[in-house]
Amino acid sequence: MSVLDLAPVAAGAPVGEALRHTTELARRTEELGYHRFWVAEHHNMPSIASSAPAVLLAHLAASTSTIRLGSGGVMLPNHAPLVVAEQFGTLEALHPGRIDLGIGRAPGTDQVTALALRRTMEGLSAEGFPRELADLMNYFSGERPGPITATPGRGLQPAVWLLGSSGFSAQLAGLLGLPFSFAHHFSAQNTLPALALYRQHFRPSRFLAEPYAMVAVNAVCADTDERAEWLAGPSALSFLKLRSGRPEPLATPDEAAAYPYTEVEREFVLARREGQALGSPETVRRQLGDLLARTGADELMLTTLVYDVADRVRSYELIADEVAGGLRR
Repeated sequence: MSVLDLAPVAAGAPVGEALRHTTELARRTEELGYHRFWVAEHHNMPSIASSAPAVLLAHLAASTSTIRLGSGGVMLPNHAPLVVAEQFGTLEALHPGRIDLGIGRAPGTDQVTALALRRTMEGLSAEGFPRELADLMNYFSGERPGPITATPGRGLQPAVWLLGSSGFSAQLAGLLGLPFSFAHHFSAQNTLPALALYRQHFRPSRFLAEPYAMVAVNAVCADTDERAEWLAGPSALSFLKLRSGRPEPLATPDEAAAYPYTEVEREFVLARREGQALGSPETVRRQLGDLLARTGADELMLTTLVYDVADRVRSYELIADEVAGGLRR
């Protein structure tokens, strides 16, 4: 059981508070025994403060001692592979054996913002992304000598993962023998086909002898089903506004409950509920158990997007104390 956090920014609160809350959550989930804590790269999203994963991970690593830390993910089309190798080589040098580098193929933003990052969209292509990934891996390994040495980087490779919400990265992760993390939390309909492709195409490598699949899932656990539903309201509203081109900081649960959804918007929100773990400990145990049974996942990564950090912490406490022990694949 692991954690994906987006450093959510609450309406009316400073961004620094969101980052402090993420640090608090990393410390608490370490105490609770969660395996890894990842942050995700997003841009031009007022509700998410994790736009610079390497910087945030350096702070989190200095604030914790045992939990694995990583990116879920670094969006490779936004960065020169050399820069990523140097950043994560630095993290690995400072915190050996604790760093994961999860890599995504999407830009993590809209196209206008992607271009503002001063990278072309070529890295998103079927040809460009594998080539840039190969360059990145070579900066870590130095297997193909060239005029450039990543320092830090060479000889300091973190654990590399591929992330995906469709079949492309699933197949590539299998062919390269890398662990694979699937974004079930926003692409539930593609989960089973992507995992099947990953396992079908898997080739043993120096990284893995067998496939290793992680599934990221939205999870909000509270003392009752009703309270969990209420806490989940801001996340649903935030996703709706993002998809309709109106991104905003996270609303309060009361504001989300009072929002005048149209019929179409309500259907959109209900459709997004598919595959989430949402409710009391008993309900969440049943939902996560069903997800494990259907996917055969080796690891679950929970992401909990709620307004108040105390409710975020409480959700992870309930899952660690009352849910995790009863889960079986």
